[in-house]
Amino acid sequence: MVDFTVVIPTYNGAQRFPRVLDALRSQLNTESFQWEVVVVDNNSSDSTSDVVQTYQADWLIDVPLRYVTESRQGLAYGRQCGVEAASGMWVGFLDDDTAPDENWVAAAYRFGQAYDRAGAFGGQIHGDFEVPPPKNFERIKSFLAIKERGPEPHLYQPEVLILPPGAGLVIRKQAWLEAVPAQLQRTTRGGNDFEISICMHRAGWEIWYNPDMHIYHHIPKRRLERDALISLSHTVGSCICELRLINVATMQIPVIVGRILLGNLRRTVAHLLTYRLQIKHDVVLMCELVFFMAGFMSPFYFLKKRLSRSLNS
Repeated sequence: MVDFTVVIPTYNGAQRFPRVLDALRSQLNTESFQWEVVVVDNNSSDSTSDVVQTYQADWLIDVPLRYVTESRQGLAYGRQCGVEAASGMWVGFLDDDTAPDENWVAAAYRFGQAYDRAGAFGGQIHGDFEVPPPKNFERIKSFLAIKERGPEPHLYQPEVLILPPGAGLVIRKQAWLEAVPAQLQRTTRGGNDFEISICMHRAGWEIWYNPDMHIYHHIPKRRLERDALISLSHTVGSCICELRLINVATMQIPVIVGRILLGNLRRTVAHLLTYRLQIKHDVVLMCELVFFMAGFMSPFYFLKKRLSRSLNS
């Protein structure tokens, strides 16, 4: 019987995910439970399958390394495929540009055993930067799924979208099957991971932070360039309304939308008044402004998306 499954969704990641597999091959303190690794090839056109076969030929004896394919493009589909293929009670997701430390699997399994109402939990995600990030990057590091929330376990706050990223997220398979729809609203990066936790939370499961789990997120130079950071900030802000409205009662919608509009309008105005001319020359300040403005516009983006779906159905 398998206790824990590591799922690695990848799209054209033949050059990236060997780093993940090398880290998994070096895991410690896993002798007391059974675990496996599942690579989900999400419609790749590179040599992903060949790389997996090479690793399978020289892999750990007691830890199965399996390869499955998912032809539907999108991270949500890759994760869904991984959960369906997983044999473990617990499923830990690792992105193909991350690497866990040598105790990640053991720390994840121990935490799951200790918290019987945990539907999902995440750990610490540290930046592994190809080049130094811009000044004051700490203010926007969460946009790149870098989370370092201190040394103590604690519950996340789904109601205000304080949640663990999908990179390094561990889910209870039972909770996923009970609460997470097969077709998520967001199928690509940008809100997909939060949607998973929100669905579980609203079904009665707890979402936790486990400080003993550490992974390292590789950030290439191109992702720290000005245009890339601004685009990412817009993506993160634009999905706020859609996420806040998942599984809420109809009568709550006007209140939530009103808070989103007023809160982000206030933040936008305060940011402009505080930093004025500095914003143009400071990429971090610009990213924050774009995030607040996208958050303000998120109800309109959500409405447009709903109308488009209605017209196409």
